[in-house]
Amino acid sequence: MRKIKHLVVHCSDTPNEREDTAEDIHRWHLERGWSGIGYHAVIRRDGMLEYGRPPYWEGAHVRGHNEESLGICLIGRDEFTEAQMLTLEGWLRLKQYQYPGAEVRGHGDLDSGKTCPNFDVPAWWYSRRSSDID
Repeated sequence: MRKIKHLVVHCSDTPNEREDTAEDIHRWHLERGWSGIGYHAVIRRDGMLEYGRPPYWEGAHVRGHNEESLGICLIGRDEFTEAQMLTLEGWLRLKQYQYPGAEVRGHGDLDSGKTCPNFDVPAWWYSRRSSDID
């Protein structure tokens, strides 16, 4: 099993109202000459979780950290639905259980040239986790 240090949140950087899927992303990545979808999971606008690469397969989503991370992509650019955020929270909780010590980060936290996913993922995650203590 790979040593997972980071759970990395991305966005598809597509129009917020567009209903793209993991299959669409897979096709886009193939068209770029890549080995298919680079993310391990995708969350559609309605909150549906779709799988990409299996966790044992190194992702292609954050330069310099693919070997030690899992990547999940929210469909949209900067306005995510509550359904998406609830699914994201559940996925992150599961992955932190499976990979104790893995830190939740946004793409831009590991690559200063990126703004993806266009919100402060560590602050959002802290707010979700701190509600467990209340």
